[in-house]
Amino acid sequence: MDTTSPSSIENQLKSIKQLVQASKFNDAIKQSKQLQTQTTDKQDQIELWYLNAVAHRYAKSFSSALTSINELLKLDETHSRANQEKGFIKLALDEPTLAKVSFENAVKLNPSLIGSWQALIQIYSEGQQQENVQKAANQLEKLKKLPPALLAVTELMHEGKLLKAEQICRHFLQNNKRHIDGMCLLAEIGLELKIYDDAEFLLASALELAPDHIHARSLYLNLLIRLGKYKVAEQQVEKLLAVQPDNLSFNIAKASVLTGLGQIEQAIILFEQAIAHPTLQSKPAAGFYLQLGHALKAKGDIKKAVAAYQEAYLLQPSYGDAFWSLANTKTYQFSDEEISKMRVQQNNKELALTDKIQLHFATGKAFEDRQEYQQAFQSYQQGNELQHSHSGFDISKIEQQIAEQIKYCSAELFKNRGNLGLNVADPIFIVGLPRAGSTLLEQILASHSQVDGTMELHNILGLASRLRGRSTSQKNKENQYPKNLSEINSDYFKRFGQQFIDETRDYREQAPLFIDKMPNNFLHIGLIRLILPNAKIIDARRSPMACCFSGFKQLFAEGQDFSYNLEDIGRYYQAYIKLMAHWDEVLPGFVLRVNHEDVVDDLEKQVGRILDFCGLEFEQSCVDFHKTKRNIKTPSSEQVRQPIYKSATEQWRYFEQYLAPLKKVLNID
Repeated sequence: MDTTSPSSIENQLKSIKQLVQASKFNDAIKQSKQLQTQTTDKQDQIELWYLNAVAHRYAKSFSSALTSINELLKLDETHSRANQEKGFIKLALDEPTLAKVSFENAVKLNPSLIGSWQALIQIYSEGQQQENVQKAANQLEKLKKLPPALLAVTELMHEGKLLKAEQICRHFLQNNKRHIDGMCLLAEIGLELKIYDDAEFLLASALELAPDHIHARSLYLNLLIRLGKYKVAEQQVEKLLAVQPDNLSFNIAKASVLTGLGQIEQAIILFEQAIAHPTLQSKPAAGFYLQLGHALKAKGDIKKAVAAYQEAYLLQPSYGDAFWSLANTKTYQFSDEEISKMRVQQNNKELALTDKIQLHFATGKAFEDRQEYQQAFQSYQQGNELQHSHSGFDISKIEQQIAEQIKYCSAELFKNRGNLGLNVADPIFIVGLPRAGSTLLEQILASHSQVDGTMELHNILGLASRLRGRSTSQKNKENQYPKNLSEINSDYFKRFGQQFIDETRDYREQAPLFIDKMPNNFLHIGLIRLILPNAKIIDARRSPMACCFSGFKQLFAEGQDFSYNLEDIGRYYQAYIKLMAHWDEVLPGFVLRVNHEDVVDDLEKQVGRILDFCGLEFEQSCVDFHKTKRNIKTPSSEQVRQPIYKSATEQWRYFEQYLAPLKKVLNID
């Protein structure tokens, strides 16, 4: 138990910093040690060890400084300033080789640390490493050109303090409205916070002010690719290639765009040209092989995709994504040699966290395929624990969001405001939990001549985010979305509906209807009903244990942070069931529930239900969905290219003895 209040600790930390600045090092050391006995909070301990180390170094107690910084690094080895401080201590101890390692670690974690770059220039110069001197000097010059406020923003971003970085950056831009670097930094913060609409607007505005700004256009291109806006992205990449036709990154980006546009043969040629580029070194080539594999997988050429993924890990044995991509085909079987390679890499102390997580999930799949379920679960558990601790996810916030939807999206709201939206029937939303069969339902519907399949679109989530705002005040949050749906100007609903149709046009082909399969949209069915009253919503439902455990085994690209803890995923499922029951009550008939097990048991009957609900004539192609030729970019891509199979419905039972926390939350005996 902490014995000191957070505000008191904050004041004492500030006092210790002031003592260091006033060169009262012994007093600072004494106070920091005293405060360490009064708090068990990890972040407080990290800050105190850091201040202790700095004070000891300034007091020339170098061995004590080193002890303190090593204690900090035990708590967080990715702390960039701790690595920098260790470098300074090692320099003071006349150990330049070890100092270099620490400074290099520091700038790898946070490239904006001026002190580390300055020290590295000196160390590289003394070691006659002229090429490294030049690289460090270039980075230092770039940093020194930044206004102090933006330099602070870059440091905070790399330290993961995004909200503080955003606050400083916005304040800077209020006084420097046309500062392109500032706009780019704020957009990058938006990307990290997944506030994509803000980032998109900022970068588009920056390019209107400075059309020749390569960095801004490159960021804009990468955002468009992430959002799946491939037609707009194609225009941007052509502009970049007109200026820098030999830029490998831009050529690879073009290949990614072409993959998204379905022009996979052209994309594959570009990937292969990049791989064969004479100046390429092995590490980036591994990444290019990975992307080539993704393109081949989307095309359905799984044999060649596997070969590309294997080439990636041969070039870079620690490349967790290559192994995970093999596992994520869902059909690949790892060899003994590959399992051995993965386990060796997991014990590599230099291995990046992301690679380690990916390797654990891949190893779990390898052992599961061999029916070695205890080892499989251990691997899945290790990967999930690492990802969960890294994400900072709090399930109670989701439960609070759902409570607010139930409270404010009442039958009265829809009675009073339910006919204000845009009267078009274009979108079909497939919602639910990931791994509940949504890709299968999408493939069935996209096999119909009147329906376009798209992807998991972020537009509804973006609109909800704008309506919610980003006030840090709890009182302001309570006055925003979804409460404000009963208060905002009634004209907005039709405008929001039209905006959704306009923004999603780039994802569509020529069919009158299209699918948005973002599963998280179940949170915002009330909003969808208000802006698009004629939309169709299908709830992809799967039995709780099968659905939750399938999600637990999956390492998602982004956006499903609840899935990395058995209790969290169980609570999320329960909250989802509760909210869907609410929508059934206040919007009867608006949502069609399709149980995955029913689809498996009687495909033709369920296809008929789905098509009737969507107002579509029966087409045999929907039953023969596995024959449909289209690019599929979700983990289930290979599974929906095969006829319906029943083997996965009870897969969780092999792991039942390890799933007690999940069963308890789900109230399953």
